[in-house]
Amino acid sequence: MPVSLTQTTPSQLLECLPDADGARLAEVMVAFANSDGGTVLVGVDRAGHPTGRVYAEDVDGALRAAELHCHPPVQVNWEVQDLSGAQVIAILVPRSTELHSLDDGRVLVRVGAANKPLGGEAIRQLAATKSSADYEAEPAPGATRADLDDAIIAEYLVEREKRGRKHLGSPDELLAEIGAMTPSGVSPGGDLQPTASGILLFGRNPQAFFPHSGLVFVKFIGTEPRGEGGLPGYGRREEIGGPLARIIERAWQVMIEEMRIGAVVKGLEREEKTEYPPFAVREALVNAVCHRDYRLRGRRIEIRMFSDRMEVISPGGLPGFITVDNLVEEHFSRNPRIVAGLFQWGYIEELGLGIDRMIEEMTQAGHPPPRFKAQPHSFTVILSNIRERRAVPTWEKTMNERQARALTYIREHGSITNREYQQLCPDVSAETLRIDLADLVNRGLLLRVGAKKGTYYILK
Repeated sequence: MPVSLTQTTPSQLLECLPDADGARLAEVMVAFANSDGGTVLVGVDRAGHPTGRVYAEDVDGALRAAELHCHPPVQVNWEVQDLSGAQVIAILVPRSTELHSLDDGRVLVRVGAANKPLGGEAIRQLAATKSSADYEAEPAPGATRADLDDAIIAEYLVEREKRGRKHLGSPDELLAEIGAMTPSGVSPGGDLQPTASGILLFGRNPQAFFPHSGLVFVKFIGTEPRGEGGLPGYGRREEIGGPLARIIERAWQVMIEEMRIGAVVKGLEREEKTEYPPFAVREALVNAVCHRDYRLRGRRIEIRMFSDRMEVISPGGLPGFITVDNLVEEHFSRNPRIVAGLFQWGYIEELGLGIDRMIEEMTQAGHPPPRFKAQPHSFTVILSNIRERRAVPTWEKTMNERQARALTYIREHGSITNREYQQLCPDVSAETLRIDLADLVNRGLLLRVGAKKGTYYILK
């Protein structure tokens, strides 16, 4: 898929290399192939500026050298592009169904703008995921081009172009490019046929092919699914279908309608405040649609709204090497084509940062952090609409007095920053206090949220 050069700084899906370096290129290729795929811009520094010193023959040689470092070899395509009047090379690395490693034994994945090595258990988890079929790319049984909705495709093209991803070919060529239809010759007779991801994203009636791909919203009257005397305890139930974009929009509309709205007065102005922070709710919804396991039949995404909490339940356990403990820091998509489609459509702001911001929005609004419950065949996000009073934990004997003071401060205020910790302990060096907080994170007592100057800590 041709890269948009409107973004030229490293990210989850983009890496920049100033020169054609085979060893460095191999690391990026392995990381992208093991994750969601991505693009390597050769001849561009990490600030996004062209170096003007790259040639096609150099990249060809670097790719041959990189292949020797990758086991098994990573299949890529490359093309020459223009950036600010300079020639750069865009190397397109697709996500692979195989597990790739470097010749020194390292298994890398892409995390944000960096390549991260995995440990033993994470490698085993990733290998188990890789061994499963590429479900998104499989032809949807019985589907034809007529089962795709041209109005939905046109909407996608408009939104994609707004984000600098204009496509010069025909819509069908783009659909084949993004994996929404099979390449020519794959289906019987050589005709293009919609894939599972194509039907889910652009289908006229996706539920005719994938009945489990819809969503069920239920609002319960109290805190339990049952009312008095064992009777149904819900006040509203909605079954939502259609292509994924329509599911997101309709579910979002229902959730907004059912959230209580209060008001706060700031100065002379009255400001409305929803029951839950809108970003956190929408992120939980979009994540469920993006990352559910569409191979699991018989169960749809469920949104359960109770009087004290909201639960968003997505069929399928956590994908790849993701666990509840590394959910904030890591990123891995079970459905990269669906994720890429909704990202270019504008439903995802930035890959890999949604959970981090969800936690931030909840805590800043005075709510407890989201709770995550991972089971073998489902994953649940729980948003609470009230501030829960936590019991005072029993501190470990090895904890120093400064750390106990920091934890007490977080219990009272919801979070702590490095600056606030320094104000609590003015006679202690900043480095010592940094180590204190890092130790509490390593013990599993605190969760680090944000980056650089925006970093703060909350109770885990």
